[in-house]
Amino acid sequence: MTRFMYLFRHHAANERPSSPEEMQRQMKAWMDWIDRLKQESHLVATGDRLSATGKVVRGKSKSVTDGPYVEAKDTIGGYLVVEAADLDQATALAHGCPVLDAGGSVEVRPISSM
Repeated sequence: MTRFMYLFRHHAANERPSSPEEMQRQMKAWMDWIDRLKQESHLVATGDRLSATGKVVRGKSKSVTDGPYVEAKDTIGGYLVVEAADLDQATALAHGCPVLDAGGSVEVRPISSM
């Protein structure tokens, strides 16, 4: 089995649920999906949500800017680490992610050992 990281990207405009009921529905969808990954022995580690704020250090000059994505409409909201037989299976497992229902995306990246 190979490990993969799922990076959850979403549009900043879609970040807040419209009501407490919608928030509960979204949380249940996420927990159900994560539970399925766990029951099927694909879940390696859950990542915490990532704040939209932070800093970016760039280049040889080590310049620091507010970020991480000041000029971007999409942000990375969180991540998971899963195990799958190959990239195709990891991609298929990502199809169940609730971020997709909100117009977001899941970036599926193989984790390479050093």
